[in-house]
Amino acid sequence: MKTILYATDYSKNSVSALKLSYLLAKKFDAMLLLLHVFDTPPSLASSVSISHSKKKKELFIENLAKLKAFCMEHLGDDMQDVDCHLVVEENASSWSGILEKATQTRADLIVVGATGAGQLKELLMGSTTKALFRKSACAVLAIPADCDSLKFKTMVYASDFEQADIFALRSLVSMARKFDAQIRVVHIAPINEYKGEQQMEWFKNMVNQKVQYEKISYDQLISDSLTGALNGFLEDSGADLLAMLERQEKGAVSNLFHKDTVLKMENRIDIPLISYNVGGL
Repeated sequence: MKTILYATDYSKNSVSALKLSYLLAKKFDAMLLLLHVFDTPPSLASSVSISHSKKKKELFIENLAKLKAFCMEHLGDDMQDVDCHLVVEENASSWSGILEKATQTRADLIVVGATGAGQLKELLMGSTTKALFRKSACAVLAIPADCDSLKFKTMVYASDFEQADIFALRSLVSMARKFDAQIRVVHIAPINEYKGEQQMEWFKNMVNQKVQYEKISYDQLISDSLTGALNGFLEDSGADLLAMLERQEKGAVSNLFHKDTVLKMENRIDIPLISYNVGGL
């Protein structure tokens, strides 16, 4: 991992994401881009006069100063320990601005705050996170509030026994190695779709052929409530991180069962959630 892109809306939830972004950058010796996307006021959006151009320049300066103050407040002198770069971008869409910057910088990971509860800015960041899950070519890590320690000893990967799961696991392993973490692969099947141990063995053989990591174990659960069963498994396993694949729906029954599962989990769990997109693998 060479480049981590952290995006903030200055909400409470984004503070924890900032701290973990810094810790990850230090752990991986990666460049850390600290980004805020702002929208230009309507009065400045369509004018090309010199005075308006000056005001737009001032707007960039003001937003950059605000971003620097926010990062200094929560990181302080720690910012000197990693290769940090402050960036502000103008875009009417927060998620679009984040994705554009991620593409320009070839970011390996986008880090944002998870959905908040009640405040407008936090809810806006929640909708931004959901858009990033669906559209980002690189992995997206959503950090819940009050989660500022990098204790990734047990990582849970929710699998549907698909080929794309193999590639997502390879990406997850690159992170797990840094933490010497245990990866627990769990598959949750509805009662009427359970196919026994044969499918599990097929998947394990596929993983063993393509993923070189010894600390991977496998579990299979039977439940018609995927999110409920998964939440229970996370608690029982003492998971520090949940990894999932954002699937593109194709109309199959199995895919319908997984409809928007990543987004549902992002609203419910209190541990970091990393999402890999099928299109980005």
